[in-house]
Amino acid sequence: MFRLLIVVSIHVRNFLRRYMPTNVLADAIRARRGMKWGPAVMLLAVPYFAAAVWLAGLIDQGAPGWLHLLVLLTIWNGFKMLWLGPASVAWLTRARLREAGARRRAAASRRP
Repeated sequence: MFRLLIVVSIHVRNFLRRYMPTNVLADAIRARRGMKWGPAVMLLAVPYFAAAVWLAGLIDQGAPGWLHLLVLLTIWNGFKMLWLGPASVAWLTRARLREAGARRRAAASRRP
């Protein structure tokens, strides 16, 4: 039973990681080429939070209660987009420092 739960959770995680738009975008931002787009991705948090407010308004007006799940999902994705901005700046800074160090070491090893 425990093994079945683990296998199912692994498959669900792989599916969500591969096909959900915010996860695909997060993976692209974590790549070296995409790190520079992190601050721009923070702007995507605004539509997510706006959608959460709109859905909450619909729920208050009598929409079905299952929309609370969508409110949670949009809030989660909004915070995910907010987090990617500062994190990608830190990742980019760290990558550039490593690259500069590698260039310095390569130049030092070429000198006689």
